[in-house]
Amino acid sequence: ILVTGVRFSYGLLFLTRLIIYTVMANHKSSIKRIRSNESKRVLNKYQHKTTRNAMRKLRGTKDRKEAEGLFPAVVAMLDKLAKRNIIHKNKAANLKSGLQLRINTL
Repeated sequence: ILVTGVRFSYGLLFLTRLIIYTVMANHKSSIKRIRSNESKRVLNKYQHKTTRNAMRKLRGTKDRKEAEGLFPAVVAMLDKLAKRNIIHKNKAANLKSGLQLRINTL
């Protein structure tokens, strides 16, 4: 997603996802921080949604071999989200445990 900012005398005007909002930042570093926070938010959202879709695919499988093949990739995705503080480490552990239980019942 492209985020562009235009500087005016009354602040910074952001054009994001067809929504225009103005930021009254007083420092150059705070304007940069606003830009970087937005780009990080979009990336975190993408990674979180991709992981949720992978978990949904794993839960939807009926074949044990296929589920065991998908499981390491999903665990790696969950661990990466927990390492980057996108989700809490205990939530990642609970999700991995639940997925392993689901595979064991197949």
